Parts: sequence; structure tokens; C-alpha cells
Amino acid sequence: MRSPVIPKSLLLLEAVGMALLLLALLSFNQYVTLPAPFNGGAARVGMLFAGVALILPAAVALMIALARQLAPRLMNAGSGPFAHQDKEKRDDADH
Repeated sequence: MRSPVIPKSLLLLEAVGMALLLLALLSFNQYVTLPAPFNGGAARVGMLFAGVALILPAAVALMIALARQLAPRLMNAGSGPFAHQDKEKRDDADH
């Protein structure tokens, strides 16, 4: 199976999100002292939420890309040999 391709913009967002999470962790454990606006508890929690929010798009894109590789007929329901059947053929009871 080939590896999924993720756009570079999503990888950049993920890197920024990971940096925010690392900075929040170091700030919570008091290894790093941040400037006054970012040193409060609310700012730390905000950094945590922002970091997770920045990581989520890349995770969703990765899951969609893997799902398309593992189950292509499920992800591409509008294409394939059985996509455009006539209603008569689908509902034929064969009495």
C-alpha cells in the first residue's frame, strides 16, 4: 500500500499545532517562562485548544486518504459500474 499524500499546508498547520502544544506543556510544568499575556492559566488552556485545533485538519485528511485507499468503493459511491442503474432494474421483483 502506498503512503497517503497530505498537502504541505496541512503539514505546516500540524507543525504549528505541535509547537503550540509543546510550548503549553513546557509552560504548565514551568520549564519556560512566557511573556505576560501568555503566562496566565487561560492563555495556556487557549494554547492547548489552539494546538489541538491546528492538528485536527491533518488528522482528518490522513484518515480520509487512508479510507480511500482501503475501501475505494465506499468512498467513491458515485462512480463505478453499478452507479447509474435504471430504477426498473433496481426495483425488479422478478415475479
